Amino acid sequence: MRGFVLLIITLVTFSADRLARADDELSFNRDIRPILSDTCFFCHGPDAEHREADLRLDIEEFAKQDAIEPGNASTSELISRITSSDPDELMPPPESGKHLNQKQIDLLKRWVDEGAMYEPHWSYVAPKSKPAPKTNSAWARDPLDDHILAKLPKTLSQPSPDSARHTLLRRVTFDLTGLPPTQEQIEAFVGDTSALAYQKAVDRLLASPAYGERMATYWLDLVRYADTVGYHGDQDHNISPYRDYVIDSFNDDLPLDEFTREQLAGDLLKDPTPAQQIATGYNRLLQTTHEGGLQPKEYLAIYAADRIRNVSAVWMGATVGCAQCHDHKYDPYSTKDFYSMVAFFADIDEQQHFKVGTNSLPTKRPPEISVGSRWQRELSVEIESKLKTLQSKLEKVDASQAKVISSQISACQEELKQLKASKRLTMVTKSVTPREIRVLPRGNWLDESGPIVDPAIPEFLGTLDTDENRATRLDLANWIVDVDKGIGGLTARVFVNRFWYLLFGRGISPSLGDFGGQGQPPNHPEMLDQLALDFIADDWSIKRMMRRLVLSRSYQQASDTTDAQLREDPYNQWFGRQARYRLPAEMVRDNVLSVSDLLVRTVGGASIKPNQPAGYYRHLNFPKRVYAPHLDQRQYQRGVYVHWQRQFLHPMLKALDAPSREECTAQRARSNTPLEALVMLNDPAMIDAAVAFAAALLKVEQEDSQAKIKRAFELTVSRQPDSFELTSLGKLLEAEIQHYRSQPEDADKLLDTIDKEVDIESVNPQDLAAWTTLTRALLNLQETVTRY
Repeated sequence: MRGFVLLIITLVTFSADRLARADDELSFNRDIRPILSDTCFFCHGPDAEHREADLRLDIEEFAKQDAIEPGNASTSELISRITSSDPDELMPPPESGKHLNQKQIDLLKRWVDEGAMYEPHWSYVAPKSKPAPKTNSAWARDPLDDHILAKLPKTLSQPSPDSARHTLLRRVTFDLTGLPPTQEQIEAFVGDTSALAYQKAVDRLLASPAYGERMATYWLDLVRYADTVGYHGDQDHNISPYRDYVIDSFNDDLPLDEFTREQLAGDLLKDPTPAQQIATGYNRLLQTTHEGGLQPKEYLAIYAADRIRNVSAVWMGATVGCAQCHDHKYDPYSTKDFYSMVAFFADIDEQQHFKVGTNSLPTKRPPEISVGSRWQRELSVEIESKLKTLQSKLEKVDASQAKVISSQISACQEELKQLKASKRLTMVTKSVTPREIRVLPRGNWLDESGPIVDPAIPEFLGTLDTDENRATRLDLANWIVDVDKGIGGLTARVFVNRFWYLLFGRGISPSLGDFGGQGQPPNHPEMLDQLALDFIADDWSIKRMMRRLVLSRSYQQASDTTDAQLREDPYNQWFGRQARYRLPAEMVRDNVLSVSDLLVRTVGGASIKPNQPAGYYRHLNFPKRVYAPHLDQRQYQRGVYVHWQRQFLHPMLKALDAPSREECTAQRARSNTPLEALVMLNDPAMIDAAVAFAAALLKVEQEDSQAKIKRAFELTVSRQPDSFELTSLGKLLEAEIQHYRSQPEDADKLLDTIDKEVDIESVNPQDLAAWTTLTRALLNLQETVTRY
């Protein structure tokens, strides 16, 4: 009951805190627009076809002409209607399901009385530079710290203290690599009291190949990367080299503007490299169908809508897809804008898979190319160069030398043959003659009465200068990142907000995928704008932005909460502390495998198939299939490489809130269910890890049980156990040893389930089973799977 009351108090406090206090200056974007967008714009907003009473409240001119008397709430029709006691007059209508509470009504009255000042929507205005507030605080190490400090509520005037050093290293290691720090790294960092110790640790993490894997995991959520087609039979398709490209790009710190061009239009660049061709696989990541009776025109319309939803969400933080059937209800995107954006992608060859797509595994989705991993491509170039040199020498040497050189030539040719055999197919984009694009009335693919449209950006955002040539995907990509003639500043704002989310648990604007009317405005708009401008000025370097954020004092705060913080800022919207939350699914898996020393650090390659419950695929048809797990070391590669079956995602990932990747996911859900605990206890990889962890502990013979428990605890949660924890774990171990020694058959049953790759030689089975219970308990601690 106490928890329920606390929840209610928290929600009420949060709702009140989102609205301006009586002594605050009103902000239209912060205080008024969200109310109007939520309760009024559906009927009185941008959508002209469905607009009621010919009243438009999203445009200042029309609103003040028809419904608002600036400076006089008592005579304004808007206020009269929202306060009416007559159900036929009341707005919003009771049947709409919308309702204004008294605080919102009071805010609207105050806004009208103060002149009903409108502001352009914050996300459609280019970022503006503004110096950070002068706090004169020694606490701040970066201007962003001054922004945070200046806006803390008066009752929370002080930020949280710095994190303990072991906590800080554990946090930043997870945030930048998705993996836990080793015990040696913790000890070295805690023992290094030099001023540059933390900076050195950050630079080491950013230089790690694991950084690219961690960042790629989030990017793959955004672009809805999967190993299967999604629709109908959900057959496999060839795309894993694209994932390698993403990992390599993050590790190379490929600037975001180049990263954007290569994915949207790499095939249109001059002499595209293999990597740039692979990058265009982005355009092929959408869901497709391969059933026999499909209607190509229908699916071309479906694919077009899928593509625009994703492009606009990923790069613009926009929901342009909502304008597929009618003008957007909340934002100034028209149906014409939607289909004009579709026209940019009309040159993508979509027709081939309608002709040759099959129910085989993998299905055919041409155009495809055969490529090796980057290191394989680089090695091939070296070997081919060496081969040419050897062949040239062969013509100039005597017989004895020729024999040696011929042997070297044969070795080179064999290496090239092996490299060629290891190549993988991957879908790419190849431009063809653009197909005709029409506005589809109400989104109906059978209705061809709509006007033909050419590629164009949304009208309210300007026009493209293409010298009267047809605009291309490359023009679109350039516009997305062009600061002067495009929306580069807006794009930078979208991505900086997401980088902040990855490091602070929530965005500066909490709406990571919708910067439109239905999204929440940022509480620190000046800071967000300045960070976006700094990101651009720093050549769109993601690594340098991530480095700056983690070096800030705000990032290094403790995540412990006080009663005052929970009362005044329950959702940490003012960032007066760090965040704590369960690790994402892949990190949970990687953490457990890393602690147990089972993790395979191979970077890149084809997707892997860890063990999963038998029969899980029984409902997959066209064709019927049986899941064949990898039983070698591949099963212990990182979670980013796990085979992503859209309809039947691996149960461990699904239980821990990984998305199916049918749509752009800018922010994963964070649930707390019994399924998660069951997965952590019983997933085959978790059991393998617990047994391997236990076996490693037992093989260190010079340690007694208490020393082993201490070391296991430190390896798991990066700190030493207190006396209560040590005693509790000791009692658990003692009870389990007695159990398994009295019932050895139970130990045999447990150990029969583990994979042959787990080394349990020379370890007593009963002791191993008992210690496995202890390691399972450690790996299931909340602290183990929590980022704090």
